[in-house]
Amino acid sequence: MSPTQLSADPAELRAELQRAGLRVTTPRVAVLAALTTQPHSGADTIFRTVLDDLPTTSVQAVYGVLGSLTDAGLLRRIEPAGSSALYERRTGDNHHHLVCTSCSAVEDVDCATGEAPCLTPSQSHGFAIDQAEVTFWGLCPTCQSGH
Repeated sequence: MSPTQLSADPAELRAELQRAGLRVTTPRVAVLAALTTQPHSGADTIFRTVLDDLPTTSVQAVYGVLGSLTDAGLLRRIEPAGSSALYERRTGDNHHHLVCTSCSAVEDVDCATGEAPCLTPSQSHGFAIDQAEVTFWGLCPTCQSGH
């Protein structure tokens, strides 16, 4: 799903869950909403974000929701080196990521060639490639300016 199609509207999130064949639950809707406004977040951040609306939830429950949403294809899990797993709602386009080596900020970057799998390896070794994961590392503008 492209970033311009993402919505935090609860009715649209419920419909998205139904289209994916998942039962609509308050925790699933809350996690999707949190990741709409805070992409590239880990389970602990999402837990803190949904806690006001779900005071009886736990980090373990959030992990369970993240797992089911990822398995259903509604979330993408990324694991930049040195980071815990991060989740985002932008799926299906095989985009890549920019990661700041100073503050760990993460930004999306579109596929280098415009279509999946984005990269053709020098040798496939017989693999049927359906996806490429590329992480670009460097300093974000804020860290470059020393702030």
